[in-house]
Amino acid sequence: MKIAFVGKGGSGKTTLAALFARTVADAPLLAVDADINQHLAVALGATQAQAAALPALGAHLTEIKEYLRGDNPRISSAAAMVKTTPPGPGSRLLAVEETGNPLYDRLVTAVGGVRLAVTGPFADADLGVACYHSKVGAVELLLNHLVDGPDEYVVVDMTAGADSFASGLFTRFDMTFLVCEPTVRSVGVYRQYVGHAREFGIPVRVVGNKVEDDADVAFLRAHVGADLLTWCGRSGYVRAAEKGAAAPLDRLEPANAAALATLRAAVDAAPRDWDRLTRHAHEFHRRNALAWANERAGADLRDQIDPDFVLGPALSVR
Repeated sequence: MKIAFVGKGGSGKTTLAALFARTVADAPLLAVDADINQHLAVALGATQAQAAALPALGAHLTEIKEYLRGDNPRISSAAAMVKTTPPGPGSRLLAVEETGNPLYDRLVTAVGGVRLAVTGPFADADLGVACYHSKVGAVELLLNHLVDGPDEYVVVDMTAGADSFASGLFTRFDMTFLVCEPTVRSVGVYRQYVGHAREFGIPVRVVGNKVEDDADVAFLRAHVGADLLTWCGRSGYVRAAEKGAAAPLDRLEPANAAALATLRAAVDAAPRDWDRLTRHAHEFHRRNALAWANERAGADLRDQIDPDFVLGPALSVR
């Protein structure tokens, strides 16, 4: 299953994404940091220096395109691919775990027992020149070509707030967990996010965070209703980890560990809808083609879509 963690900046979505990834690390797993603030590696236990040295997906976009293009006859070159280009016959598809995959060999690193890929930071050279979502396009391409099977997990830490809607990446998930503090500002982000996501049939469940008492739970229930799946309390375990004192996951507070187990159960019970994922991939590719990509490419990139090609487990990964 492909899982996104979203929410207001500072809500704890990166911390919960890291804890959830560690919770499901007994299964095939790929974690991706797609936030403009790249903190997932550190949340998984890397030092700042180790995190800064991780290879960035955004710096290898041409290599990613060339690999995924394969010998798809609808795609003339890697240069003709954009972030929304969908797969078709001849494209190289990805599994969650593969041996001999040059992209994974070069761009995926084990951090704290979790296989992690990072988009890369917004660098000084990008200021006033590039949009961060041009880097996140590498993540969108990977997810467009990724076939994950039962009991496999792809966990993505998304950029904060409604910035997620600046691309079609928000439609790439089977489950979106929106991390919400018991505050008016955090609930405002929830309303904004759900308002957009529900237009596209994107499943969203709310995870309360930094909950201190029953009044906080009541506040969340009053504002998000049945979307509230579970909640986490203030955590001494997390505070110690943020100070560099990482500990085994089995030392997490029992109530917070139970909340993570609830998240996993919700993911495992969620239905897979490959038709929806494919339909949205095609829709957003058409939107981008007409908005800017056709003019840049000098061709109608809508022709890259094979309407009969539906991503799913029946397709072989090579």
